[in-house]
Amino acid sequence: MATNPGPLKGLRILDMTRILAGPTCTQMFGDLGADIIKIERPGVGDDTRKWGPPYVKDSDGNDTSESAYYLCANRNKRSLTVDITKEEGQKLIWKLVGKCDVLIENYKVGGLKKYGLDYAAIKTEFPELIYCSISGFGQSGPKSHLPGYDFMIQAMGGIMSVTGEPDGSPMKVGVGIADVMCGMYAAVSILAAIRHRDQGGQGQYIDLALLDSQTAWLINSGSNYLTSREDQHRLGNAHPNIVPYQSFQTSDSFFVLAIGNDAQFRKFCKFAEASELPDDSRFKTNSDRVKNRNILVALITDLTQQHTTQYWLEGLAKRQVPCGPVNTIKEVFDDPQIQHREMEISMPHPLSGNGNVTLIGSPLKMSATPVTYRHAPPTLGQHTDEILEELLGMDEDERRELAMKKVV
Repeated sequence: MATNPGPLKGLRILDMTRILAGPTCTQMFGDLGADIIKIERPGVGDDTRKWGPPYVKDSDGNDTSESAYYLCANRNKRSLTVDITKEEGQKLIWKLVGKCDVLIENYKVGGLKKYGLDYAAIKTEFPELIYCSISGFGQSGPKSHLPGYDFMIQAMGGIMSVTGEPDGSPMKVGVGIADVMCGMYAAVSILAAIRHRDQGGQGQYIDLALLDSQTAWLINSGSNYLTSREDQHRLGNAHPNIVPYQSFQTSDSFFVLAIGNDAQFRKFCKFAEASELPDDSRFKTNSDRVKNRNILVALITDLTQQHTTQYWLEGLAKRQVPCGPVNTIKEVFDDPQIQHREMEISMPHPLSGNGNVTLIGSPLKMSATPVTYRHAPPTLGQHTDEILEELLGMDEDERRELAMKKVV
């Protein structure tokens, strides 16, 4: 296990988030060396702990309290249980804020105000604190009071309308991508705020909305609409602006063809023994191919169905024509490239029957300050005593009293 302290060593984040968007953000900070204090409700914890099966198995093969979903976004954190509905719990949070650089939360809008833990209350005593709120719709606007979940946001944010087969129903992305991308935007904004503060500025408030970030990553589909004022319709696996750029059926399965320019199209046609297609006026340029999409796709499908997927992948790769297999998740982790890049890692875990849990590795590959894997996703309240003693100087009697009052 790597011991390099990471580029964010010395940065401490009070993580009052749960589910996926906030935890995704803070896990990245943890991988980069920050100290992440995960605040959880005593006896309950992050909602995703119960989002299973599958769960980590103990030595007898029975389910433990840790779901695979929870494991995906909570590495490199320390868990501290605090009941913020109690006055003593609120005081603990205030003390911890004084030891942290960043507070990130995803309570409903106004949810922390009644506990005196909102930014307006905290900034008076801690003006250098960076306070990031993640919510479904943001802190302002006619829908700000509504709860927001990934599936809802994918629907409301337009991505479902352009996902799925043309004659099928709207389709969500198969993972919680709206949450994940909001976590990414949160991480970027927090790093920018840290840079601003470290250059002589103060702390600041960051207002991140799932719907805003979902709208932002409509990317070219959103831009297409803003330019043409025409709605994009579902195209299945096809691309709205590039042809051929989709999956094609072969004699035994499917593969993806991702042709991005005319030269690549010509190479493909030569290998497919259809050298006449690039000279056809309907297909000479990408614009021509987009306009005549249906005709060309039918012609290419007739060609690809004549051979196996392996035939196309091997032959086109040799000619540097972008293509790839449609892998299952098992096939992804069996891929030698994924294995070489260490995208599957193992970490010691106290509840696992074999002593370890297997996790997805970080994609961040940094030459001087690589990511580190220091803490497996913590069990509920695993580090409560450690944090209270280390950061707040509480002795055993003080900690025991808080536990008896069910504050921690």
